[in-house]
Amino acid sequence: MKTLKNINIDNKRVIIRCDFNVPIKEGKIIDDTRIQRALPTINYCLDHNCKVILLSHLGRVKEEKDLEKNNLEPVAKRLSKLLKKDILFSEKTRGKELEAVCESLQSKDILLIQNTRYEDLDGKKESGNDQELAKYWASLGDVFINDAFGTIHRAHASNVGIANYLDSACGFLVEKELNALSILDNPPHPFIVILGGAKVSDKIGVIKNLVTKADKIIIGGAMAFTFLKAEGKNIGKSLLDEESIDFCKEILKTYKDKIILPIDFAVTNEYTNDEEYREKDIDSISDNEMGLDIGTKTLALFKENLTGASLVIWNGPLGVYEFDKYKKNTDNLLKYLVENDIKTILGGGDIVAAATNAKLSEKVYHASTGGGATLEYLEGKTLPGLEAIR
Repeated sequence: MKTLKNINIDNKRVIIRCDFNVPIKEGKIIDDTRIQRALPTINYCLDHNCKVILLSHLGRVKEEKDLEKNNLEPVAKRLSKLLKKDILFSEKTRGKELEAVCESLQSKDILLIQNTRYEDLDGKKESGNDQELAKYWASLGDVFINDAFGTIHRAHASNVGIANYLDSACGFLVEKELNALSILDNPPHPFIVILGGAKVSDKIGVIKNLVTKADKIIIGGAMAFTFLKAEGKNIGKSLLDEESIDFCKEILKTYKDKIILPIDFAVTNEYTNDEEYREKDIDSISDNEMGLDIGTKTLALFKENLTGASLVIWNGPLGVYEFDKYKKNTDNLLKYLVENDIKTILGGGDIVAAATNAKLSEKVYHASTGGGATLEYLEGKTLPGLEAIR
């Protein structure tokens, strides 16, 4: 894979596709982790006297009202503080004004262009990889660097499209992600997979690809209830992915010794953070109850199966993490992995957010910035953003 150090960028106009898809509330950035992860690539380009043009998406843009809430200007301001230099910002994603700014860039200048998905408002030109748009953006620079791992599984105009028209390479963040995940191609053993989240259907490809490689697959979150239902257990009002029951039955039949399921849960009668919960064994859940987190016995069971692990990959929390009462055992298991120095890869998305909230994301072996991209890598799928550079 061609990386930033394998390409001549000296004194050139470099387009960097970043992932600045950060949470913003009332115009203020809540978590700037993704912005900070882009800094090594940006600084390297500045050290080589480049004129830097940054592209990123933010949220989804389906209608006019999405434009204001998904404006990238707060990112420009945060970047300015982090880099301690002025950042130029273009409100336009194309046109004479943008072209004039690009032409006037001096060495070490940085320009952030408005949210690439503004172009989705008129026929999904960005997410549909419109070649006219891709060619236009490519015309603004000399070299293209893809440093947005979070969208590397998407064929968009701002990544795959631009790479079709310019000499291209991966940035340091993408390189770091791929190096970390490559250990899964030939994992050390014991190799344990932890899967949480809501739906089994979202993880079918991952389970199929990893069940032959892993020594154990530990299943928590709401998806555990579909497996338990497949075993004939009463799961009450707990979330069920009914379309995946047959898949769960087949996996349990073929790999019974590899699949570790919860044995107790924190249950309540309503999907809320307000009502008190109680812990119940799986065989004691009544029809009007739902499980919103794994229980104490299950936490102990999971720790027992993780003892001595050489490598753990974890995607998805074990409970309803947005409710304070039901994030406890996700945090407890994260602490266990860190305290026991078990090499752990967190597969992006909610589990990385959980680790960040618990101040543990910097203590694991690798916390991925791309949930969907990591999942598709784990499924063994081709990642279009990488293929375009190859």
